[in-house]
Amino acid sequence: MSHEQFLNELISTLGADVALRGTDTPERCRTDWSGTPPQQPLALVRPRTTEEVSAVMRLCSAHRVAVVPQGGLTGLAGAAVPMEGAVALSLDRMNRIEDIDAKTGLMQVQAGVTLQAVQEAAVDVGMVFGVDLGARGSCQIGGNVSTNAGGNGVLQHGMMREQVLGLEVVLADGTVLPMLRPMIKNNTGYDLKQFFIGAEGTLGIITRVLLRLRPAPQATATTLVAMPDFDAALAVLKRMQSRFGNSVAAYELMWDSFVQASMAWLKLAAPFEQRYPLLALINVDGKDEAQLQGDVQQVLEEAMEAGEVLDAIVAQSVAQVQQLWKLREAPAELNNNMHPAINFDVSLPQADIGRFAEACMQAFAARWPGHQALYFGHVGDGNLHVSVDGKTVNGECEQVEELLYRIVGEMQGSVSAEHGIGLHKKPYLSNSRTPAELAAMRAIKLALDPLGLMNPGKVFDL
Repeated sequence: MSHEQFLNELISTLGADVALRGTDTPERCRTDWSGTPPQQPLALVRPRTTEEVSAVMRLCSAHRVAVVPQGGLTGLAGAAVPMEGAVALSLDRMNRIEDIDAKTGLMQVQAGVTLQAVQEAAVDVGMVFGVDLGARGSCQIGGNVSTNAGGNGVLQHGMMREQVLGLEVVLADGTVLPMLRPMIKNNTGYDLKQFFIGAEGTLGIITRVLLRLRPAPQATATTLVAMPDFDAALAVLKRMQSRFGNSVAAYELMWDSFVQASMAWLKLAAPFEQRYPLLALINVDGKDEAQLQGDVQQVLEEAMEAGEVLDAIVAQSVAQVQQLWKLREAPAELNNNMHPAINFDVSLPQADIGRFAEACMQAFAARWPGHQALYFGHVGDGNLHVSVDGKTVNGECEQVEELLYRIVGEMQGSVSAEHGIGLHKKPYLSNSRTPAELAAMRAIKLALDPLGLMNPGKVFDL
């Protein structure tokens, strides 16, 4: 069957309001936030129901047409970029919150619901959702699950995987797996939903998600802490966790290069009178605001006496909390101020993060004197972000990637902490996975998608 015949059958089956020819695909659906050059798919389908997704997959399977699932298109690794001759399947119309129960802490949603909508719905019933990240207003829950998203709440609540109790998934042949079971304990054979979390759409299409919610904290203290070095930053984290346990909700570490860029790009006033090597933005949850503020102050005083803290600000109002957190919002400005931004999202053994950052700084400076690189991340969970201005390294983006990922491999780290592999990190996956692990992944792929139709060419090649 020719492409034209396939398109006619696709449109006839789903209707012209659901299926569009590739030439009619909106520009935003031709790439994602990764900077990958736009690609025109064979067709764009925007189903409203699981039944329509299943119909698309049955038709594509029968005619051996590949499918690229798309969520909010906020990914930074290129996993949602369509390909020539493939159908792009957007979940943006499947955007209903179907059920929410504060008593049991459960919310069932379609995959196209935005993260922000989930967060706001949880707050409305006195609960919170455990994942938060900067693209919250655009990214979709299905994409968050498909990339096993992280963000600011991982230290307290874990990755997206820990927020998912159940999934509904459509396989490559149109089969629907109804795995929306609201039990934490369910040892009935393989936990199939885990195969699809973090698989980046290469095994099936997530259509519904059953999420766990948490009770909202009664009080939160926010502090910005200046520290002399990474060892001090780790000591302060352990000190906070020793005093407050799992109530330490965020521990965002920012090297001075990041702080200076953030102030310049966002036109922010300096938080302290002088510059410091490292700043940590810390949130701690509790029950009583006055008691919590006092306890945080006490811990900071003890850390100052130990030489771990050089200066600190404890926010006294909601406005001051918002002002402090603005410092951490510079990543939203990377693409406007770096040409291009070469972004890295790595994880390492926590104790090695400082040594890794220093190794990168030295290696970059030796090869590209005067380069600009920013270091920041969710260090409490071992995740470090590095962003390099391509203009300051003579546009040698691949050489920067090869150098940094080589150091990641030498330190037994991961080339992707939370953004996924997609297209961009595929050449470096072997830095973090053994041949035996990659062979096992390929075996799973072939078992669930024997024709290789689901998001082909992403994560690894068969």
